[in-house]
Amino acid sequence: MEKHWIKLLTTTNPFQAEITKQMLEEHGVPAIVINKQDSSYRFGQVEVYVHESDEAFAQRLIAENESEDN
Repeated sequence: MEKHWIKLLTTTNPFQAEITKQMLEEHGVPAIVINKQDSSYRFGQVEVYVHESDEAFAQRLIAENESEDN
């Protein structure tokens, strides 16, 4: 992976990671999902990365999205 990318989210739910990535990209924040789960047994982590220059904005977006869900 290129330099200057920050892990923003770690989850065991690949759908949550993809939804988060889509939400970030809709707001102009490029995001990458790396699925580290075992393909047979579905254990492990799924990680969402953003460029370090977008980290603060991305964290705000996630926090706002979580508060809207509650």
